[in-house]
Amino acid sequence: MLYYLFTYLREKIRLPGAGLFNFITFRVAMAIILSLVISMLMGKRLISFLQRKQIGETVRDLGLQGEAQKKGTPTMGGLIIIGAILVPTILFARVLNVYIVLMLVSTIWLGVVGFVDDYIKVFKKNKEGLAGRFKIMGQIGLGIIVGLTMYYNNHVVISREVTGGKSGVYNAAEKLEAGEFSRKDENGKEQKYVNVRTATTTIPFVKSHEFRYEKIARIFGDRYIDITTPIIYVIFVIFIIVAVSNGANITDGVDGLATGVSAIIGVCLGVFAYLSGNYLFAGYLNIMDIPNLGELSIFIGAFVGACVGFLWYNAYPAQVFMGDTGSLALGGIIASLAIIVRKELLIPIICGIFLVENLSVVIQVWYFKRTRKKYGEGRRVFLMAPLHHHYQKLGYHESKIVTRFWIIGILLAIMSIVTLKMQ
Repeated sequence: MLYYLFTYLREKIRLPGAGLFNFITFRVAMAIILSLVISMLMGKRLISFLQRKQIGETVRDLGLQGEAQKKGTPTMGGLIIIGAILVPTILFARVLNVYIVLMLVSTIWLGVVGFVDDYIKVFKKNKEGLAGRFKIMGQIGLGIIVGLTMYYNNHVVISREVTGGKSGVYNAAEKLEAGEFSRKDENGKEQKYVNVRTATTTIPFVKSHEFRYEKIARIFGDRYIDITTPIIYVIFVIFIIVAVSNGANITDGVDGLATGVSAIIGVCLGVFAYLSGNYLFAGYLNIMDIPNLGELSIFIGAFVGACVGFLWYNAYPAQVFMGDTGSLALGGIIASLAIIVRKELLIPIICGIFLVENLSVVIQVWYFKRTRKKYGEGRRVFLMAPLHHHYQKLGYHESKIVTRFWIIGILLAIMSIVTLKMQ
């Protein structure tokens, strides 16, 4: 909103300083600062409100160190994160940008699903919360919205350099959206480009680092490629959103873990968004040049600021828990961002913590059922799943577990960014 206001003031009134809003870096900085302020101020008031209303966490007896002290801690703190994301984004971003709209929808969509789950747990006194099938339906619904928008929206394009005076060879999955246009490359030489609409992603550690989803669709025959490609793409998007949002939900088991890891992932994805959104950096690094993607940096700045601000109250010993309101929203946001910046195949590295936490639960359940069938009693791989509870059972203090997981998250983020040159 402020972007459009100051653009008007600059062009019509020639207000001094109004041009600052043209710079993405300035608006990112403002989004980070405002999200920090909102999360810290809103956090204090919301915690007081939740305490007055006695909206506290019901803790199951798992035999973990320090769990008794957590009983009654205010929950549904994810509202703090969501509020601290939405307000700066609406104020400082170009809200008509398709990627911003998509991220606002993702945040609110899974935030509402998580809120309903927390509401049932807290107010209806039902420990099970929202039935699992309804959570999955909510995640699938978001996956369909994101997938169809990314595939069909005319503003979701990639810029291709024109070589030999031609626009290149385009197939059914890569449709030309506009005529040629010129701009200077990183060496100052004028080049011609075209924008194309294509379901393409990035393969890490590979020289020919682009992968078109139509290659999978060709298995079913070229005759049906226009039908099978969008179906395959949407299914893949749904799988990513369900997996990552559930991974974030599972990771939210000790104070500050999911919040800190999400902030680290957000910084990593912010780097990708800024570089791919700037055609000079994209050309130099030989990565996808995605027009208008840089605007997404404002949303990511608000996202990271909101997570860091929430950590003020969520770090050990936590004064508030985010609940499913926050954890499902965080996972949905991260999954949607990865898909938008075309880095979904990097998710196993970027979201390595979420992946390991998810796998620990799957392995534990699978092994328990297998051994019960084979030996008559179930056996376990871990002392307790997910993985962070295993280390708690080993006697590690949760603050040490969280710090070490953060360090691993930073290493994974660095490794992900390094893939920009390892191709």
